Amino acid sequence: MHDAPLIGTIVGGIVLAFFFAALAHRLKLPPLAGYLLAGVVCGPFTPGFVADGHLAHQLAEIGVVLLMFGVGLHFSLKDLLSVKAIAIPGALGQMAVATMLGMLLGWMLGWPVAQSFVFGLALSVASTVVLLRAMEERRLMDTERGRIAVGWLIVEDLAMVLALVLLPAIGASLGAGQAMSFGEIAATVGITVGKVVAFVAVMLIVGRRLIPWVLKVIAQTGSRELFRLAVLAIALGVAFGAAGLFGVSFELGAFFAGMMMGESKLSHDAAEETLPLRDAFAVLFFVSIGMLFNYHVLFAEPLVVLAALAIIVVGKSLAALGIVLAFRKPLSTALTIAVSLSQIGEFSFILIGVGVAQNLVTKDAQDVLLAAAILSILLNPLLFKLLDRAKARLDASTSQGEAPAGAVEAAPLHSTALSGHVVIAGYGRLGQLLGEAAHAAGHPLLVLEEEKDHVAVLQQQGIETIVGNASSDEVLEAANLPQAKALLVTLPQAFESGEVIRAARQLNAKLRIIARADSEACRDHLQAQGADLVVLGERELARAMTEGLAPA
Repeated sequence: MHDAPLIGTIVGGIVLAFFFAALAHRLKLPPLAGYLLAGVVCGPFTPGFVADGHLAHQLAEIGVVLLMFGVGLHFSLKDLLSVKAIAIPGALGQMAVATMLGMLLGWMLGWPVAQSFVFGLALSVASTVVLLRAMEERRLMDTERGRIAVGWLIVEDLAMVLALVLLPAIGASLGAGQAMSFGEIAATVGITVGKVVAFVAVMLIVGRRLIPWVLKVIAQTGSRELFRLAVLAIALGVAFGAAGLFGVSFELGAFFAGMMMGESKLSHDAAEETLPLRDAFAVLFFVSIGMLFNYHVLFAEPLVVLAALAIIVVGKSLAALGIVLAFRKPLSTALTIAVSLSQIGEFSFILIGVGVAQNLVTKDAQDVLLAAAILSILLNPLLFKLLDRAKARLDASTSQGEAPAGAVEAAPLHSTALSGHVVIAGYGRLGQLLGEAAHAAGHPLLVLEEEKDHVAVLQQQGIETIVGNASSDEVLEAANLPQAKALLVTLPQAFESGEVIRAARQLNAKLRIIARADSEACRDHLQAQGADLVVLGERELARAMTEGLAPA
């Protein structure tokens, strides 16, 4: 696609990501593995179609911006300040340990000091996308663990801003044969810190009032299209402006834009508007990483790659674990932070790329880092699965001081002791009506729900609840479906409902399953997945309204 590289990159990346993610799902592997493999296939190191790597990287950056914007929507300045005591020393301490381990590896390989330092620093920074996706999948963003992880990321982000400013200056001075003086370094650091402080001040003083006001004015127009455009314009515009005017990263700018928009009562609607685009571009992020993978380095330098991988997965994790435990946090919190940081990503690639451009790092060292990074990203979901399995043995630690007021902590799942019970998947308005009817009829009731507001209502009502995504195998197994009387699926999304029905039918072939649908196509899909009865909303409304026409 020489005449349309942008279209070719987007279409090729998404189509290949879909194919390999579906294959990964079939093999019970995380979709992320499929996305990375799609990038390898359309990358420059494999034959056939080659996407534009430069364009892919820029498209991926949009995904990172929207992801950080979404995180900011759910965070307040109070949340961020609440973890500063652990996030600042923790992130800096863990980065220092990882950097020293990387320098030690470089010294053993006979690398120059400058190359060893840049390589070690690149090993110390976790991927924003990988970490946040893992946290969101486990419903940890509103917990102390989630706040610490995000605070940790923000500190790493700021450290990288400083490093990316200093590296070109250091590279130029070394090229000229003279080192930078302390005064020059201090001046560069001072200017960079001043820009960051200025950006934060502008966002807190101006953005905190202006962004919610703009959103409110646009919402009053009644145009959903204009509202969606306003949300995207604010997210992308602030990120781009922050990078251009203040020299901070796109990610940091987007995070503060989201945090300021979070002051508005319309923040939930804003989050929903960016979700589809965010997910699509996040996929392209992993595809762009796969494109960088030169598999030849695995044969040329296998031991060096494994050593770098060990620093990322073992060295960084142990450092983070020790630091979090030193602050007397529960073991479950320490393990979650440690596992979430056992990978590297986008900032590492940018940093090592600047090092290569400044002749501080060789291309071979860059290939080693990229290979270790991709392997760490592939291993991360597996490490989280091991952590999830170990949670049952950490109940005592998890239950102490983890859940903030009004938030739902993602606790280990426990199977219900109920039998002959009615299970309701989703506790929105329809789920609540069904719950009231089941309770009035005297049926034992169990609800599967992940929205914290709905869970809070259920807890107040004393209704047994399994907190989690109803389509998750672990959640359905905990619901004791083999002994259940019926399953009522009220989820609005047909695909998710279909997954619930399919998995439930495998657990109990005789279970009575009733679901909702919004169209005939959805009804047919849910019936094909095994639903006994699918209620079509529009048809039932038409029937009730027709009955209303009958004379009294």
